[in-house]
Amino acid sequence: MAKEIIGILITGILVENYILARFLGICPFIGVSKDLRSASGMGIAVTVVMLIATAFTWPIQTYILKALELEYLQTIVFILVIASLVQLTEAIIKRYFPPLYKSLGVYLPLITTNCAVLGVTLLNFTKEYNYLYSLVNAFAAGMGFLLAMTLFAGVRSRIEESKVPKRFRGMPITFVAASIVSMSFMGFAGIV
Repeated sequence: MAKEIIGILITGILVENYILARFLGICPFIGVSKDLRSASGMGIAVTVVMLIATAFTWPIQTYILKALELEYLQTIVFILVIASLVQLTEAIIKRYFPPLYKSLGVYLPLITTNCAVLGVTLLNFTKEYNYLYSLVNAFAAGMGFLLAMTLFAGVRSRIEESKVPKRFRGMPITFVAASIVSMSFMGFAGIV
């Protein structure tokens, strides 16, 4: 059991990183990685939402949709659950943790549309994970998301300090750098 959990963690964080290998969550990866604080805030928020979403969607799929033979509604139900959970999380943070809300306030609504959150909930069933393994996979995916965001924030800060040819300034060099970071993660293929 411990061996499988370690395998899921390494796979989710490095080998099948949701941003750099599966290309899910590219919008916040490009849009919010301009500075380390924003990138890490988004990464932490996404990790929490992935865990909560998995905690709710796994039982819904297993005990409701599957039992009633309504599996074809999975994507729609999961999107509604994720959106509701993000709204609930935002309300709780706003009410009980105002400083945290101020620092994450802008990122929380963006998480609703983050395809990485939906991707992790759906891929838990594709991989046929049980509840514990699904939660571990969600945590690993979130940690991989956080790692990719913080690494790329560092890369982008170096790009800002560098002399970039005029035609590559802005988004072109950002996409070139993102592809190089993504290729660097290909070195982890085959570890697990």
